[in-house]
Amino acid sequence: MKITGNRISILFLIVLTLLLSACSTAGMAPAMERSMDYEEAMAYPQEAPAAYNEAGASYDDASGGYNGSASVVERMVIRNANLSLVVADPEKSVEEISSIATQMGGYVISSSVYQTTYGQQNIPVTRGSISIRVLSDSLDNALAEIKDLAIEVDSESVTGEDVTDQYTDLQSQLRNSQAAEEQLLKIMDSATETEDVLQIFNQLKMVREEIEVLTGRMEYLEDSARLSQIQIDLIPDEMSQPLQIGGWEPKGTARDAVEALVGALQFIAEAGIWFVICVVPVGLILGVPLYFAFRAINRKRLAKKAEREAKKAEAPQA
Repeated sequence: MKITGNRISILFLIVLTLLLSACSTAGMAPAMERSMDYEEAMAYPQEAPAAYNEAGASYDDASGGYNGSASVVERMVIRNANLSLVVADPEKSVEEISSIATQMGGYVISSSVYQTTYGQQNIPVTRGSISIRVLSDSLDNALAEIKDLAIEVDSESVTGEDVTDQYTDLQSQLRNSQAAEEQLLKIMDSATETEDVLQIFNQLKMVREEIEVLTGRMEYLEDSARLSQIQIDLIPDEMSQPLQIGGWEPKGTARDAVEALVGALQFIAEAGIWFVICVVPVGLILGVPLYFAFRAINRKRLAKKAEREAKKAEAPQA
């Protein structure tokens, strides 16, 4: 196949474009995620991604790439929370928390209400769990309203994850891929050979796939930073306070002692039932004949003894 000068130029442009795309592909591995405590996360302002773009890198026509000369970088922080609450009615609490999520501009991810048991007596109770998302700016207010529904907050945790570096890398990779796409489109417009067009089309398809992956990852980070997830476990009040005597709520060792007493009384009651139903009838069946037989034998013994004593009393008179 004869290679013309025009084809050599096209191939050179394709290789140059692929090198530009490779720079983006080499950075496809996600940056190491940095986890931080809630207090550290709160130290950074959380803005929409658009605010970051305004202060972000810009395209340099002379170099054919993007520079990172941003003087101000707004942090992108993903905040989530976990709660364990003691409530009077878990099923009702699930409905109330769903309403709070809607009011806070969020939605319910999942919810469940199920039956379980607790204690030595296997007492049936209803438990619940619900996972919601609310606007990150409303997270603190949502937590406050949800905790107001509880009798007691058993546990609470709020975490923050700074994904600014990840988002910055994805932005750079996306811009380079978009630039490679533009160059490939220009090369395709100038190509005249069918083989060249097919080759450029295949490379263009690969670059567009990269753009879709990068865009999807960026949208995921944006949504995660915009909407905070709250996972709530709902514990029924009777499960956290299984025993109440006259308004007094024994805890710790005292509660264990009372439970042991209840178990002992239960054992005595069960033993009494066995005695009345099983032991007493058997005792009557066996004991009544033995009683009369023993009584008859005892009467004969007493009669013989009286007879001997009478004979002894008559002997001196004779």
